[in-house]
Amino acid sequence: MKAFIINKYSKNGALQLADVPVPELKDNDVLVDVYAAGVNLLDSKIKAGEFKLILPYKLPLILGHDVAGIITKVGKNVKNFKVGDEVYSRPSDHRIGTFAETIAINEKDVAHKPKNLTMEEAASIPLVALTAWQVLVEIAKVKQGKKVFIQAGSGGVGTIAIQLAKHLGAEVATTASAKSFDFLEKLGADVIIDYKNSDFESRLSNYDVVLNSQDQKTLEKSLRILRSGGKLISISGPPTPDFAKEIKAPWFVKIILSLISSGIRKKASAKNVAYSFLFMKADGEQLSKITTLIEAGIIKPVLDKVFSFEATNEALSYVESGRAKGKVVIKLK
Repeated sequence: MKAFIINKYSKNGALQLADVPVPELKDNDVLVDVYAAGVNLLDSKIKAGEFKLILPYKLPLILGHDVAGIITKVGKNVKNFKVGDEVYSRPSDHRIGTFAETIAINEKDVAHKPKNLTMEEAASIPLVALTAWQVLVEIAKVKQGKKVFIQAGSGGVGTIAIQLAKHLGAEVATTASAKSFDFLEKLGADVIIDYKNSDFESRLSNYDVVLNSQDQKTLEKSLRILRSGGKLISISGPPTPDFAKEIKAPWFVKIILSLISSGIRKKASAKNVAYSFLFMKADGEQLSKITTLIEAGIIKPVLDKVFSFEATNEALSYVESGRAKGKVVIKLK
């Protein structure tokens, strides 16, 4: 089969189109014919080697963390899916590889595709929706009346997180450029701050939750807008010792993560704020709950551009440019 691979970590190197073997089907796996694959900044970060400490992949590696397609084969222990089912998934770490014609995925990471979405729309959902769900539902436990600040509202995670936070009953603030204001109001944002002309920390106060997806400077500014007892959840780092424990990292990784996150953890503790780092996990059960919200019209995908499979490198470059509103997808069929 055809797939886009990396042979070595490189920030500026391109993915190579190669002929690779069809993945081996394990007993709990489904084999999926890939119709569309979402493109994420995470793909770029892995390509550059930014996560090799916590995700030591063997090279060559097929990138790609989002998929929508049709099951062509099932392992002997598979219970919830059959050949011909339309599905979508964020495959688990160490089993990624959606920039390919076929992928094998453990059935626990798979959900039936929402009936009201195209394959391209479905492929845009898993990673960003699971990230939003794990931040807002699992960690923050957002309820009616809570105040939530979601940075970079027009990005892939932001567009879904705003919709989910509103569904949970929160008052939602976000940052964006002025040209995205109308679009974000339609998604449900209550307060939109133009990051080019205004400091969010002078406009917001007494917030319950911050979803941080930006740099260290923005992370530290976010502490200033949280109430005592609030939660600062970062998906862009720095990772914590708790995260190292969760992924069963070697002792030296725990020490490194402890050192690089000590500054923000101390500052958060001094303000009585809980700081945590989230590296989202594959979860077919959570994805099924998200499917229910999509089919009810509560969450809608936000698709910026669809590229051909051959243009996968261009799609990744476009994501890296930071210009995308919502998600970027590659279409195979």
